[in-house]
Amino acid sequence: MAITTGIRPRALLRASGGPRYAVALAVDALGTGLLRPFLLLYGVTVLRLSAPLTGTAMAAGVVAGLVCMPAVGRWLDRGARSTVVAASMLVRVLGVALLVAIPTGNAVLFATAALFLGIGNQAWPAAHAALVATVAHGRERDAALAGCRALRNAGLGAGALVATACVTGGASALQALAAVTGLAYLAAAVLAWSVHVRAHPVAAAAVAAVEDRDDEPAPRMRALLAANVIYVFCLNVPEIALPLVLVTQLHASPVWSAATFVANTVLVVGLQVPVTVLLSRFPRRAALAIAGVVLTVSYVGFLAATSLGHGWGAPAVAAVSVLCTLGEIIYAGSATALVTALAPAHVLGGALARFQLSTGFGFAASPAVITALAPHGPAALWGSLAAATLLSACAVAR
Repeated sequence: MAITTGIRPRALLRASGGPRYAVALAVDALGTGLLRPFLLLYGVTVLRLSAPLTGTAMAAGVVAGLVCMPAVGRWLDRGARSTVVAASMLVRVLGVALLVAIPTGNAVLFATAALFLGIGNQAWPAAHAALVATVAHGRERDAALAGCRALRNAGLGAGALVATACVTGGASALQALAAVTGLAYLAAAVLAWSVHVRAHPVAAAAVAAVEDRDDEPAPRMRALLAANVIYVFCLNVPEIALPLVLVTQLHASPVWSAATFVANTVLVVGLQVPVTVLLSRFPRRAALAIAGVVLTVSYVGFLAATSLGHGWGAPAVAAVSVLCTLGEIIYAGSATALVTALAPAHVLGGALARFQLSTGFGFAASPAVITALAPHGPAALWGSLAAATLLSACAVAR
């Protein structure tokens, strides 16, 4: 039986911020997809920097973005919405402009560009969620957040495909990609700013009390944020854990890694909204706990699949990756929605900023954790992920 959302496309578009904002999201995602996967390659190929130095500069940019999150939260709590979204895009315009202008071998300017890109990348999710929470309420808001994530994943995938086709052109092609990315960010910023959405926290609190009353008990925010750090590891499973396991442990063709990543993107784009709406019959807290259980089962499935060895191992891992993607979809559709439902309107920005801080920390730490556990065997990697995720799900459920 086909899954339907029960929400008309026009209503979903309105709840997502309107047509101009949707276009801004698509353009911004396309630009990010063009550059983000190849930023390391840009530093090494175009600027002739060493790979360790380039990676360190990129990591420093992510950390700087996380450090700025409390200030972003305070700005949002003053009522700013579309202005903060536009600012997160404009900051990345500065970063891309620096990339294009950097002379060969200048590590300081590359680190500065990575700093601007990191700030913009970390500030955007909280600002975007706050804007959607201002124009939509209740389950319509949850569906709007899910729809925006699906749209963004489609844009990221399209941008990455275009960039992959162009990257064979060498340094000049990478510079052209960077320039196009900067123009995309600038256009997206203008469109986002033109929406002119601003919140009035006192009035929003009254609206939320009437329209978004939630029966679920509010878990302690610290427990939710700690659990989120572990949940976020699922986002790096298709990009890091599976290629590492498929290529180095199962000695499978890199085609399997590419196929699982493409399948992940397609499933997120196609199922994010309908699955989120389907789970709206459950409390958001319960949906987030279900996501943890599904992810735990998928990690156990990866452990079993890798035991099959070369031959059947790669197809089994690819099959289990579908279950992992489903857990990711449930997590993405319930986590931010739970935070926006639990946080009082006058401190929504701060709550979303702390949530993004935990997300960014988990996303930054997961590659190091995954690559450190993998050499100790499948049981160390998938067993640790399964145990930690199950504990996180229990913490959310309680």
